[in-house]
Formats: sequence, C-alpha cells, structure tokens
Amino acid sequence: MDSRNGASSRKRAANVSVSNDLLDQARRHGINLSQALEERLGELIRDKERASWLRENRSAIEAYNRRIENEGVFSEGLRSF
Repeated sequence: MDSRNGASSRKRAANVSVSNDLLDQARRHGINLSQALEERLGELIRDKERASWLRENRSAIEAYNRRIENEGVFSEGLRSF
C-alpha cells in the first residue's frame, strides 16, 4: 500500500487506549487491532480530505453548476437520447 491510502510499508508503534469491553470483544472475534485501526483511520482521513477539498473548491463547483444550468453542456444538441 502507498501513503495516499493511509498506510505505508513502514510501521511505527503507537500507544492507544481502548475500553476493556471493546478489547475483549475484538479478541473474541479475532479482529486484528492494528489492521482495524489503520483501515478506519484511512477512512476518516479520506472523509476529512474530501470535505476539505469540497470546501476549498465550493465556489468553482457552484460557478460550474451555474454555467451548465444557464448554458447547458457542450454536447446538448448532439445527443440522440
């Protein structure tokens, strides 16, 4: 995996605190804590980056949508459906 997907080949130890109940359940179900944490962190990071990108590009997206609403798409007269 590459760093764009939230993971890299290098690992670093981190201390985390997990409730006893969750830890017991995870162990009972054979859940790999490191893998689960990496996967969920990757999801959270992608969500945050997506929201940030949308915020940063909101005005351009709105301008594009207004233009399409007013002028249509370039292929408007070419479609046969």
